[in-house]
Amino acid sequence: MDGFNQIGLPILGIVAAAAVTFYAVSFAEIREKSFRDLDDSEAENEGYKPSPSSRERRARRKAQKESKT
Repeated sequence: MDGFNQIGLPILGIVAAAAVTFYAVSFAEIREKSFRDLDDSEAENEGYKPSPSSRERRARRKAQKESKT
């Protein structure tokens, strides 16, 4: 048990630190790639255009009705 404490625990700590670093870097790269993809898709689609709110739709319908009369 004494040999494991002297050799095994430091090695286990190094492996754990390497695993945490690997996952942190991987998730950062995935997030960065998804932001790049979002920017590319916005450039292709001329930006994000949300659907009009109900207030805007009502105002548009009201304007159309008034223009007909």
